Formats: sequence, structure tokens, C-alpha cells
Amino acid sequence: MIKAPELGRCAGIGHGFFTRQGGVSTGIYASLNCGLGSNDDPDLVMENRRRVAADLRVDADSLVSAYQVHGIAVAEVETPWASGNGPRADAMVTSRRGVADGTPVLFADPQAGVIGAAHAGWKGAKAGVVDEAVAAMVRLGAKQANIVAAVGPTIGPASYEVGEAFRDSFVGDIPDAASFFTTPAGVKPHFDLPGFVVSRLTRLGLAAIDKIDADTCAEPDQFFSYRRTCHAAEPDYGRQISAIALI
Repeated sequence: MIKAPELGRCAGIGHGFFTRQGGVSTGIYASLNCGLGSNDDPDLVMENRRRVAADLRVDADSLVSAYQVHGIAVAEVETPWASGNGPRADAMVTSRRGVADGTPVLFADPQAGVIGAAHAGWKGAKAGVVDEAVAAMVRLGAKQANIVAAVGPTIGPASYEVGEAFRDSFVGDIPDAASFFTTPAGVKPHFDLPGFVVSRLTRLGLAAIDKIDADTCAEPDQFFSYRRTCHAAEPDYGRQISAIALI
């Protein structure tokens, strides 16, 4: 489990960016596969999720996750839902203690007792999912200037090769995103997704922003990676989890 420094200093907030280590799954899912949508043994996945909940000091039934659709929809968590029955959304917010949200960007206003989480893939990041998550937290009583955010482990720019059409379309829609694309000699453009997400968060005037420097695609011993699985032509892949809770 990786901790973000600024979030770690927030009283009453438990969080962690979990790696693939410390679980019970085997084979291509070894070992802390928390993906209910994978083809792993569901009992092993649930045991892995119980371990995550224990590390966060919440009840296992309170660890909730959404069905990610690469959009900007935000779900307010009022009571935990059954595992695998989460809403179709890419962000969650709550002011309820003992409920944990899982995804790669974590948010907390420790003074207001409001937390949030967002899945910021390129589509969601471009469309404004982090803006929507912060706005939803404010509706629950958070103050934007008091929110601490942390961008967790994700694919790094050295691993994120994209096409020229992707770059041109992205920059055409968001001109200031041009600085997050580089084109090394002899290869296609590369996109700095975590850097772009941090830039979107910076525009919001938050209290602090952490970024975990890790490349999930390039570190197979530490992280699962969908892109790495595709390159290796493997049949399926595990999913790590990032989670935050009001303790």
C-alpha cells in the first residue's frame, strides 16, 4: 500500500494506493486482485477486498466501487451497496463514515468530513471528471480550498504511446494540453496522463495535490496493467484498487 504524503496528514482520513502484492489470488491474478469484473475466483477476489478494508480499518461490506464507464458521472454514496452492484460512474463522493471509495484519484476535505474518488482515464480527464468530483464534494459541504487531492499510480508517459490523430484531436479540443505530449525520435507521440490530470486539479485551487510517481505498465512486479496485458496477449488481467475512507 502506497500512501500520499498530504492525504496522510489529514486527520480522520484513511487511504491507500494498493499494489498487486499482499493478496491470495494466483497465476496472472497474483496476488491482490480486487477486480470483481475479472475472471478470477470470486472468493479470492472478495478475500483480497477484505484485506484492503482491514488495512483501511473499515468493515469489508463498506468497501464500495463503481462500474467505470470512462465518463464524468458522479455517484453519492449514502449506504454501501453489494459488491459488484455499483452504479455506472467514474467518481464517487460521500460524507458517511466507514464507507470507502476505490479509484486512482483520491480527494478529502478533512475539516468538512467529505471524501471523493475519481477514475481519470484520458476520456474522463479530458471531459472533466475531476472537476465534477470536486463539485459534488462541495455540494456535500466541502470547501474547494480545503480539499486535498492525490493522483495514484497509473500509466506513465514513457509507456503511453498514442497515435498522431489522438494527439491532434486532444490538443484541438484542449490547446493547453500540448505540453503533455512528446514525440521521441522514431516513435509515435507519448501522452503524460498523470501530468495532465494534475494540471486539471491545479486549475481548481485546491489546498494540496499529491502525485505518486509510478508507471503501472512498466512495473509488473508491483502493478497490474491492462495495456501490458494486451501487449503480452494474455487472456485477462488483475485490477489493483485505490481507496479512501472517513475513519
